[in-house]
Amino acid sequence: MFLLRPATPDDIARNYEIWRTSVEATHDFLDASDQEAIARMVLEDYLPNAEFTVAVDANNLPHGFLGATGNHIDSLFIHVDSRGAGLGRLLFDGFRAGKDVVTVDVNEQNVGAVGFYERLGFKVTGRADVDDQGRPYPILHLRWQRPTAP
Repeated sequence: MFLLRPATPDDIARNYEIWRTSVEATHDFLDASDQEAIARMVLEDYLPNAEFTVAVDANNLPHGFLGATGNHIDSLFIHVDSRGAGLGRLLFDGFRAGKDVVTVDVNEQNVGAVGFYERLGFKVTGRADVDDQGRPYPILHLRWQRPTAP
């Protein structure tokens, strides 16, 4: 059984481990030097400064996290050892509650993530040839919209 709660500063090291294990399992397309630069940015700038929701077990240990700005998912990562346990859906369902539209950007080469979001009902609305830092990793822009009642 997993619960959602806001992340605290005490979660930074575990959230970095979640990020690292997830990226190592799903981002084999990243150049090693790019992965190292991104890892530094995640650890030093992103995790200490952004707000996250974490999915925790009965011992209050985070197994996944979601970061967002407004209705846009900035990050959703699940520890490699916890993949397939429904944590991505749990985090998404908690986030989308009360929202009519949710957007997310995903690396096109991360086919598992693209498939995950498509199974949740996201549709591709656009594509960029490079990521936000200008690196050669195409990004898909996806959008979920709450179904309207018939």
